[in-house]
Amino acid sequence: MAQTRNEDKRLLSKDEFDLVERSRQPAIASLSDAEVGEMLTRLRDMRDRAQTIERQQRREIRRKAAPSGARPASDNSSSIGKADLLASAVQRMNKERSRRHAKAARDKTRDGMVRALRSKRSTAHSARQRPTSRTADEGMNPIPNEKGAVSGAFDEAGHRPVLERSRKVR
Repeated sequence: MAQTRNEDKRLLSKDEFDLVERSRQPAIASLSDAEVGEMLTRLRDMRDRAQTIERQQRREIRRKAAPSGARPASDNSSSIGKADLLASAVQRMNKERSRRHAKAARDKTRDGMVRALRSKRSTAHSARQRPTSRTADEGMNPIPNEKGAVSGAFDEAGHRPVLERSRKVR
């Protein structure tokens, strides 16, 4: 079941509540990348501290640890709620940071593609100089092979290595 903001205010201090509120939409959209990283660090520290207090209180309730205050803890539901609120704020900030990172990667890829398309279009003028007909004009130019035997010459010198490799006389 979802909690109301008044219940959140009851569990958190004023500074913690302000940070949690800034981690929600639409306030998170107005933050810069540097502010997102800074808030994420602060929220993680607060979450870790709340989890440590919650664990300590749980141990005090089970009588596994000495009381840290004047009286031993008898209930730690508010500490659990506080740790959960801060953990969900950290999750929102992590999601926002990864969303921004993915957007930056998409923008970088798109910019590279636009640059490649511009380059391709700037070299397209050389394609206009090609002939418009699809005929090959005179065709390919033959390049004779000077090293090999003349085609069809069985008794010539160029054929001798073939006969030696096969070791049979033809």
